[in-house]
Amino acid sequence: MERTGQVDDLLIRTLKIGDVEALSRITSSIIKKPTVINFKRIIEEQSKSSGVQSFVAELRGSVVGYMISYTLSGGFGIDKSAWIAIVGVDPRFMGQGIGKALAEETFRYYKEQGIRNIYTSVRWDSTDMLSFFKTLGFDRSKFINLTKVLK
Repeated sequence: MERTGQVDDLLIRTLKIGDVEALSRITSSIIKKPTVINFKRIIEEQSKSSGVQSFVAELRGSVVGYMISYTLSGGFGIDKSAWIAIVGVDPRFMGQGIGKALAEETFRYYKEQGIRNIYTSVRWDSTDMLSFFKTLGFDRSKFINLTKVLK
């Protein structure tokens, strides 16, 4: 895959258990505090499911980005679909096409699986993420996110 104007030597590969520390480091650098996401549990659960659903971007041997997704069968009145749950790119490498490369590999994978609908959820005030997903062709869906706070 040619990536004009972007980082050279970028490798997109399947997420593996050895990536836990890198994913935590990237996430912490984005949110500027320690992450509470249990990446080890996420990776272990995905390794038990059929098929590869998440990818990392590796540059010269170091993980610089990741995209974690999953499939949902028959939920919310739709056929089998894919959901992008978490995405992160090391802030030092943002804007260089790494997120796009991860998304393209994710899209390719799901297309090969016969899945046509991919969803994600983004905070309404997260303009950078909204812009990122818009450039990938995402638009508003028929869903409205609802929340309930348990006390």
